[in-house]
This record gives sequence, C-alpha cells and structure tokens, in this order.
Amino acid sequence: MAQAQAFTIHAVGFEEGLPELRSVREAVFVQEQGVPLALEWDELDPVCHHVIARDDAGNAIGTGRLTPARGIGRMAVLPAWRGRGVGDALLQALLEQAQTLEWPEVSLHAQATAIGFYARAGFLPVGERFQEAGIEHQGMLLRPGALNLVDSRDAAIAATAGVIAGARRHLDIYSRELDPGLFDQPGIVAAIRRCATGGECAIRILLQEPAAPLRAFAPLIALGQRLPSAIAFRAVEEQVDRAYASAFIANDGGGHFFRPQGQRWEGETRLDGAGRARHLRGVFDAFWERARPCTEYRALGI
Repeated sequence: MAQAQAFTIHAVGFEEGLPELRSVREAVFVQEQGVPLALEWDELDPVCHHVIARDDAGNAIGTGRLTPARGIGRMAVLPAWRGRGVGDALLQALLEQAQTLEWPEVSLHAQATAIGFYARAGFLPVGERFQEAGIEHQGMLLRPGALNLVDSRDAAIAATAGVIAGARRHLDIYSRELDPGLFDQPGIVAAIRRCATGGECAIRILLQEPAAPLRAFAPLIALGQRLPSAIAFRAVEEQVDRAYASAFIANDGGGHFFRPQGQRWEGETRLDGAGRARHLRGVFDAFWERARPCTEYRALGI
C-alpha cells in the first residue's frame, strides 16, 4: 500500500475489488465517455493485476490494471479527484509492480488527451493514432530503468516533456536554434512555464544560432523576457564549441534526452539516468561558461 495526499493506493484481486472497480470505471468510461458497457469489461480482467485508489473515507476514486500482455490499461480517476496526483500515484504503483515482475517494457493505449500525462512518466508514442471504443488513442511504450529510443518528432516532444517535468532546481537545454517543431509546441512552452514559475527551478538555454529563433518570434524568447530571473539564454561563440553537433536537454533529477545529430529528432531518453544526466550537465557547464549572454533577447526596459 502506498500513501499519497488524502488517498491511498491498494493492490486488489479482481473478484475482491469488482464492486469498487465498477463504481469508478463505469462512472468514467461508460457514463462520462460513452463507452458501451459490453466493451468496458473483458476476458482479461480476471487475470490482470488491479490497483484502486481510495480516499481517506475508504471510497474508491481511481483504478488501473496491468494485463498479461505487459500493458497498462483502464486508468480512471473520478472527476472530483483529477489534478490532485491520483493518476500519477496509480501509474507509479503499476510501474513498480511491472518492475517487480521484471518486465523489460510496458505498453499502453493512451487517450489522445492523456498523451502528455504518460509522457511525463517516460512513455513515448509508437505508431499512428487509432480509434478505440470511438475515442482517439495513441500507442505508447516505456522501457523502465533503461534507455528509450526516440525515432520521431512526436516521440521527441514526449521525451522533452518528460525531462522538463522531472526538473527540480535545474534544467539545461542545448539546441542549435530552439528546434522549430519542438520548443515552439504549446505543450512544451507550457511545461517550461510551469517549471519556471513552480518553485526555484533555474532554466538555462544555450544556442548556436540565436538569430534564427529571434526572427521566428520563438515563444520561449517571449517567455524568457517575462521571466528573466528563471530563464537565461546564452549563445555559443567559440569555434571548438560550435563544432559540437549534438543537442540535449537534461535536468537535476536524472532525466535526459540526447540527440547525436542536433538537427534530427532521433536520440535516446531516460528519466532516471542520473550518471548520464550529470555528464551532460557537465558538458553544458563548460559551454555555458564560455558563451555570451543573448542580450538581443532582452525586452525593452529590462
């Protein structure tokens, strides 16, 4: 049993937990989302590992399951409890169970609106989106405790979101020109804003071509102008540093996303790779010390 704020997470057997599973899953999937009742319950349920979130009065407020096919599914949280960490706690409990079972990878079908939620936990999109029970879904995959390969722009966006979400006090971004298609995406800009305003996180952004994002009115420049105490930009000028072909984002919580060829999306990511993240941040520190401040990014009057 895992303790969280005002709720607890419990592993339950299917028959034992069926009344509580029904109370949450039918409220969310059948009544709220319109999934046919016949599709909600399947032959896998009796052989799955189930978890239930209960409030401090013992009422069921969330569910999730692990299937024999090494998948996560039926993640549901009652409306009144959304945004309060219940989904994160359920997902963490399921991932811990998967690690106990020594599964090398875990997959899931995420509703399109929940892709960002799973990306924050390290899941990457795989393949094209599809319809399931009349709702748009995206296949996603995570290799727990290992490097995860990024092979598309959508996967790069998810990997970047995961690293940003895991930052505690420091987040470092090394990019040639703020990667149009990545750092201008609304979800990524919003994640960096939350990071910059949510506590004491310092964000450093190091660029090789600072003029290009300025001409493109890159949204992170405007964000940095509004939050100059949290977001700093510098430009690489030393020739030996400009020869560096890679790009990466790394945090102080062990998360990183590294692209060997900085103008391509392909790379590798991991949210709990402390050694690799430390190495990348050390590389970043050396470049940062030799770089110049991007004074051209400063807003008038600051």
